[in-house]
Amino acid sequence: MTKVDVVSGFLGAGKTTLIKKLLKEAYQGEQVVLIENEFGEIGIDGGFLQEAGIEIKEMNSGCICCSLVGDFGTSLHEVLDKYQPDRIIIEPSGVGKLSDVVKAVQDADLGDQVVLNSAVAVVDATKCKIYIKNFGEFFVNQVEHAGTIILSRTGNMKEDKLKTAVEMLRNYNDKATIITTPWDEIAGTKIRETIEKEEDLLEELLKKVQEEHEDHHHHDHEEGEHEHHHHDHEEDHDHEHHHHHDHEEDHDHEHHHHHDHEEEGHEHHHHHDHGEGCTCGCHDHDHHGHHHADEVFGSWGMETPAKYSKQTIETILETLDESKDLGIILRAKGMVPAEDGTWIYFDYVPGESDVREGQPQVTGKICVIGSKLVEENLKKLFAK
Repeated sequence: MTKVDVVSGFLGAGKTTLIKKLLKEAYQGEQVVLIENEFGEIGIDGGFLQEAGIEIKEMNSGCICCSLVGDFGTSLHEVLDKYQPDRIIIEPSGVGKLSDVVKAVQDADLGDQVVLNSAVAVVDATKCKIYIKNFGEFFVNQVEHAGTIILSRTGNMKEDKLKTAVEMLRNYNDKATIITTPWDEIAGTKIRETIEKEEDLLEELLKKVQEEHEDHHHHDHEEGEHEHHHHDHEEDHDHEHHHHHDHEEDHDHEHHHHHDHEEEGHEHHHHHDHGEGCTCGCHDHDHHGHHHADEVFGSWGMETPAKYSKQTIETILETLDESKDLGIILRAKGMVPAEDGTWIYFDYVPGESDVREGQPQVTGKICVIGSKLVEENLKKLFAK
């Protein structure tokens, strides 16, 4: 029997860190395969996880839904045939919707020997409010469809702030277990036990995803023959209203979900081929006013042999926090050679960064994810 565990979480929530902890403390002796669905053309997390001796299969091309609907089922079958693993961990992109991933697993028709074992949402407890306001539908979808919600960065939070975060999440999911204990204080085996207790809730979630999907297609079928020339205007108006937020709290993250392809000119704009059966709707919003990830988020990345110092990387990450000229930066990560012959690994989310030594890679890689990215300025910032 192969167990499939889905570990979702918004950009920078700590999915990779949690997976590493579970591999080390809870899944020893198991044959584990990790499938990642990276947003952005340059996959980074595979390098971070190779150190744990885990097989990586990354899917970088195509938008989120197309990856899942198109080659996702094929990838799962390949993994099962080649490795016969005890466990498959699926780590969706930080901007992927958990319901899409669960539906893709359901649709893959994997047989009786494969069971969807868990659907987890990793949530940065310090950023709940900001992310609900700015990126509601993506963030909330992960929370709504989780059997277990695992909070990260709770160690230094005041008790009242942590309670507020839990209450916010309960507005969207009142049944999932929420783990609030800091990760360094709780054993990976305890996290695993908690995740695997949610069998009944998981059944309920699977049913919910199926119903949502059928409802979505029902609406598509009813409305598909009509043209909605007024649609864009109405939708933009709605988003400016719903996503307006407190300037005092988060003035750097002014975000209205407008995505003008002509103005932005992303090099890494997920150009992909869509067959007739492609249901991702990435050319348009769906009829309920929902967005797809590559309409709202963008990624910029580069491969480079250039050598950096730790100080240079730290200065760059500080600039990501302070500069108003780069776009809305939600996540940056990379692996680059250092001037002293070692390698520098770095992770960044707003207000927090980690720079450390890591294993050598075939070449340096940098990836930045956010919204309305100003690529020229990012190129200049990372140039060497």
